[in-house]
Amino acid sequence: MISRVRSHIALALAATSLVSCGSPGPAEAPPLSEQAIAAVGEDPGAPTKALAREVDDLFAMEGLGETRALIVMHDGKVAAERYAEGYDQETRFVSWSVAKTVTAIMIGQLVGDGLLRLDEPAPVPRWQRSGDPRADITLRHLLQMRSGLEHTEMEGPLYDTDLVRMLFLDGRDDMADYATAQPPEAEPGERFEYSSNTTVILADIAARVLSGSDQPEARRRAVSDYLQARLFEPLGATSMVPEFDRAGTLIGGSLMHANARDWAKLGELLRRKGSHEGEQLIPRSWVAQMVKPSPASPHYGLQTWLNRPNGAPEHPLFPDRAPHSAFSMIGHMGQYVFVSPEQGLTIVRLGHSNREERVAMLQQLADIVELYPSEGR
Repeated sequence: MISRVRSHIALALAATSLVSCGSPGPAEAPPLSEQAIAAVGEDPGAPTKALAREVDDLFAMEGLGETRALIVMHDGKVAAERYAEGYDQETRFVSWSVAKTVTAIMIGQLVGDGLLRLDEPAPVPRWQRSGDPRADITLRHLLQMRSGLEHTEMEGPLYDTDLVRMLFLDGRDDMADYATAQPPEAEPGERFEYSSNTTVILADIAARVLSGSDQPEARRRAVSDYLQARLFEPLGATSMVPEFDRAGTLIGGSLMHANARDWAKLGELLRRKGSHEGEQLIPRSWVAQMVKPSPASPHYGLQTWLNRPNGAPEHPLFPDRAPHSAFSMIGHMGQYVFVSPEQGLTIVRLGHSNREERVAMLQQLADIVELYPSEGR
């Protein structure tokens, strides 16, 4: 009896061994390249090989578009940095709508200086005529993209959108004039509507406050000097190049240029609540306002995207995979400066991805984020 049991056990073990030999098992990941390992810093705050693998995937995986630059900052140190062929640390990348958050920072500094007030009517001369309903639009409404103005960003024929007309067609020489001329289509504050035209109005307000002039050169110089003195120079963001239209208005919704490291510095500045090397460059209370949800859109603050659920099937970030306190500057075709204070993270991803590729690329970016535990800072 005992020998028969032993025989059955031996047969079972042999069968198991044969099945194991015949099964391919899980596919092994390809070995990491020297470039992948070299991209990770000495103390990345996450397992080196795991981080190298996720960074490598972001550059190499099919269907994500083209990642041209990536910087992962953890607790103020570079955890990983990598560039695609043809790009490097000195390359200036166009911001697209990442610039909107920079414009909001400038407006916050002006509020801190006492030159503007958040909840008073926006100082736009055209809107101050008797009976004009736009007179009720406040600075907060503009910053939260709920002005109620008839601004079409990307719907309908591209050539007929307010974005394209303002940037490239009949509005290009005086963008603020084009943007402020649009009629209202809703009550101020009633609904969220993303609009680059709105950010140009904010940039025009800054130029009027700082220059007190309608002369293009005076307006351009006043805003440029202010940004340099109050933000770029103290932060050490020496590569920043903002663009202006012919009327001297900062193209604050779309066109600033900087290298990846300087975009990371701006993200780090917000992670540190506006403080840099002991100097408060942005009022701490203003940064808190920037990341506070709008009444009309829970995933948007002041010209800043928030990682909070919005009840919609699509989201510009990934609230199911990162803390809801995280936020991001986001630009056209996949420009991201993602900040998660709870994790001590700032991640810059710059490149070129279409809409479908961006959805997949964001999940790969979330894979990097998930390597870092939330510490409830």
